[in-house]
Amino acid sequence: MSTKNVKDAYQFKHKHILGIEQLSVADIFHILDTAISFKEISSRSIKKVPTLKGKTIINFFFEPSTRTRLSFEIAAKRMSADTFNIAASTSSATKGETLIDTARNLQAMNPDTIIVRHGSSGAPGLLARHVEASIINAGDGTHEHPSQALLDMMTVREHRGTVEGLKIAIVGDIAHSRVAHSDILGFTKLGAEVRVAGPETFMVPGLDALGARVCGSIVEAVTDADVVMALRIQRERQDDPLIPSLREYSQFYGINHNLLQKHARPDVLVMHPGPINRGVEMNPDVADGKGSVILEQVTNGVAVRMALLYLVMGREGGRG
Repeated sequence: MSTKNVKDAYQFKHKHILGIEQLSVADIFHILDTAISFKEISSRSIKKVPTLKGKTIINFFFEPSTRTRLSFEIAAKRMSADTFNIAASTSSATKGETLIDTARNLQAMNPDTIIVRHGSSGAPGLLARHVEASIINAGDGTHEHPSQALLDMMTVREHRGTVEGLKIAIVGDIAHSRVAHSDILGFTKLGAEVRVAGPETFMVPGLDALGARVCGSIVEAVTDADVVMALRIQRERQDDPLIPSLREYSQFYGINHNLLQKHARPDVLVMHPGPINRGVEMNPDVADGKGSVILEQVTNGVAVRMALLYLVMGREGGRG
């Protein structure tokens, strides 16, 4: 069978998007290629296509979110789906209803897809076992944030043409970052070398098993790096402070111009999943500098989420 025939024979078979872990390399490339095909819709004067007309999508967010929730909502509306937003603070969860009962009640209204963000790792997977609708994980605890990792991979591939062979440094609060978990899985699947660095209190065992190289210093992580990504310090997930002070953190792990100029590649890409604590995780001259692709990440987020909605709702007939 020729390469073209192999590509033509590929079929996306995932009903749910629960994590990068479940996706093969072929799945990831198919999602990214589909996202690229949808990206130009957002640059049209009329930013709307009828692709998902008549479909119902519920954004079910148990944690605060601005860009992810809005990105999914924009993606759905640009494909003409009907969207509904539910926050935990306004749901029956505040009256003691269980997550599964809430989801079953939502299912009784026959949505096609439920997008879930939850503070507990595994919550989207639990829902996927109890409802008929497709479930897309919009971030669960410290587990995974697959759509963020996919938009990160899309952004890097657009700039470099490939991910294979690149050196990618992820710096900061690795322990509490579902983005870091999904990015490590995704970038290593595509053949990149992923390095992680941060205070010891921000590290967790098993990062090497995921495929990451744990570095003893930020300099080791960013040396000759093609991509440097800073992570937000997630103080809301820390019962007690895990660093002495933000000033000290910035001194040892903040991304600044001098660090990149001395050690990273001259054309290094600077990334951040947002929101940024300027002057702590990253200095403004870097966040707004020539190598920054942070706003492109946001733009690509809409395209990736359009692709995910399109694919999980079985538009290619491959839903399994």
